[in-house]
Amino acid sequence: MSTFTDPVAHLTPERWADANRALIRKGLAEFAHERLLDPQELGEGRYRVLSDDGRTEYRFTADRFALDHWQIYPDSISCHQGSEQLPLDALRFITGLRGALGLSDEILPVYLEEISSTLAGTAYKSTKPRVTAAELARSDFQAIETGMTEGHPCFVANNGRLGFGVDEYRAYAPEAATPVHLVWLAAHRDRTTFTAGAGIDYESFVRAELGDRAVDGFAAALAARGLDFADYLLVPVHPWQWWNKLSVTFAAEVAQERLVYLGEGDDAYLAQQSIRTFFNSSDPAKHYVKTALSVLNMGFMRGLSAAYMEATPAINDWLAGLIESDSVLKAARFSIIRERAAVGYRHLEYEAATDRYSPYRKMLAALWRESPVASLGEGERLATMASLLHVDHAGASFAGALIKESGLTPTEWLRGYLDAYLLPVLHCFYAYDLVYMPHGENVILVLDERGAVARAVFKDIAEEICVMDPDAVLPPAVERVRAEVPEDMKLLSVFTDVFDCFFRFLGATLAAEGVLDEDDFWRAVAACVKGYQAANPALADRFAQYDVFAETFALSALNRLQLRNNRQMVDLADPSGALQLVGDLVNPIARFA
Repeated sequence: MSTFTDPVAHLTPERWADANRALIRKGLAEFAHERLLDPQELGEGRYRVLSDDGRTEYRFTADRFALDHWQIYPDSISCHQGSEQLPLDALRFITGLRGALGLSDEILPVYLEEISSTLAGTAYKSTKPRVTAAELARSDFQAIETGMTEGHPCFVANNGRLGFGVDEYRAYAPEAATPVHLVWLAAHRDRTTFTAGAGIDYESFVRAELGDRAVDGFAAALAARGLDFADYLLVPVHPWQWWNKLSVTFAAEVAQERLVYLGEGDDAYLAQQSIRTFFNSSDPAKHYVKTALSVLNMGFMRGLSAAYMEATPAINDWLAGLIESDSVLKAARFSIIRERAAVGYRHLEYEAATDRYSPYRKMLAALWRESPVASLGEGERLATMASLLHVDHAGASFAGALIKESGLTPTEWLRGYLDAYLLPVLHCFYAYDLVYMPHGENVILVLDERGAVARAVFKDIAEEICVMDPDAVLPPAVERVRAEVPEDMKLLSVFTDVFDCFFRFLGATLAAEGVLDEDDFWRAVAACVKGYQAANPALADRFAQYDVFAETFALSALNRLQLRNNRQMVDLADPSGALQLVGDLVNPIARFA
C-alpha cells in the first residue's frame, strides 16, 4: 500500500493567517517607507492606513527609526470596515490599495500571484523545526543559508518563483534544503561557447568538476549514438529548466542532436537563496554552479544570457587582480569568489526573432563560481550576510546572537563587521569609481571562532559590478561593466544598497531587540567612514566631491520598480536609467561628521 504525502500540508488556516499578517506588516512598512502609503498618526505610536475607496482601514502600532524606517508590530495590526473587524488578507490588502501602489491592469494579477507564492513559502517555512537564532548562529554555512525565513528585506513580493509547482517548490526552493542533482547536456560547439579565467582549460576543468568516471561515461553515451565527444561541450542545467523549458522550447535542437540529454550528474547540490545557484554539498570545495532558470522572481526572469556569459571570467580575473594589488583592500582581507568559467548556448532562430532583453536568449547558460570553503583558515566559518537580518520565532536576531557569542561589546563587534564590509565598498568607490550590489545575499561573512566578523567575501561579480569612471582604462573584455551614471547619482549606489537596503534594517533590528541603541549604531558607521578617510588622505578631493556625510540623499524606491514592471525592473547596462527616486532621506551619519 502506498503512503500518501500531502504536498500542500503547509497550507492550513492557522499558518495562512500568520503568513498574511507577516506580509501585511511588511507591506505597510515598506510601502510607507517608499511613500506609496501615508499612514495617519492616531497618537501614542498608533497609525492607520485607508484603502483607495476609504472604506477599509488598517490600524497598527509602529516605532519610527532612521531613514524613515517603520518598525511595525505584527500583533498590533487590525483591519476594519465600519464597525466590523475583518481577518487580515494580503490579496485584499493589495487590491484595495492598487491605486496607491500604481498597479496597472496588466501587472496586478501577476503581482497577486507573486504575493500568493510568497505567502505559501512563508507557510512552508513555518512547518520546519524551530531553530533559535542562537542555535542557527552556531550552525554550518548551508544550515544558515537554508534557514533564512524572510528573503530580500525591501521587496514585499520577494518569493514569487512563478513557474514552480508545489512539487518543484519542495524540490528546488532553498528553504526546502532538498539535495539536487544537476542535469547535463552535450551542446554542439558550433552554437556553444566556453570561456574561462587565466590558467583554466576546458578538458581539465570539467574532469576536475565531474570526475573522470562521469566524463568518460558521457563520452561513451555520445559514441553509442555515433556522435563525437570532441564536437560537444558539457553544460549543467537546472532540472526544472530541462523538463519544463529546454525539452520543449528547444525541441528542434534536441531532435537534430545539437543538444543531447546525458542525464543527471553524481554530485548533490543545495539551492542557494538566489534559487538558480547551487552549492556542491558532495564536495564543498568544488565550484558553485549558477544555471539559467526561466522562472519569474522578484522583478526578473532568472535566465542567464549566453552573450553575457562570454566575458564573465575575464571580468572576474580583472577585478581579482585589482583587489590583489590594492594595499587597503589587502589590509581589510577583502576578497571575491571568482566566476572562473562560463558556458552559453545560442539558439540562432530565437535570437533572430528577439531583442537582447528577451527571455528566449537566456534559457541555456551556466557559470562556475569559486567556493569560499577552500579559503577558510583555522577556526573560521561562513555565514551569508543576509543572516544578520534574520529574526527567529521568538523575536531574537541572528546578529544579536553573534554579538553575545563573541564576548565583544555590541559596538566593538559592529566595528569589526563594518571594517570588513563597509570599508571595501567605500574604497572601491573612492579609489576606482567601482560599485557592487552588496546586498545580504551577495556577501558571505567569514566569522572567527567567537562569532566576530573576520573578513567579507563578495560574489555575483560580472552581472552586478559597475565602473562609473568614463576615463578608466579597462581591458576590452571588461568594457561591458562601464556605465554612464550622472555625477549626482554616483554615490547613491552606496546610500541605497548599503545604508537604505541593509543598515536601515540591521540598525532597527538591534535597537528593537535592545542590543544596541540606534544612535550608537549610526555613530559606529560614521566612525568607520572617518577612520577610512583619515587613513587615505590622498583621496581627500574625492571625499569632498562625493560626500558620504551629506545631509540628505535621494530615496530610491525598489518596490516601485517591481510594481511598475515585475518582469524587467532595470536594464543592467543602464542601472541609473530606471530608478524611481521619491524625495530625500535624512542621512543618519550626517550629524556625526
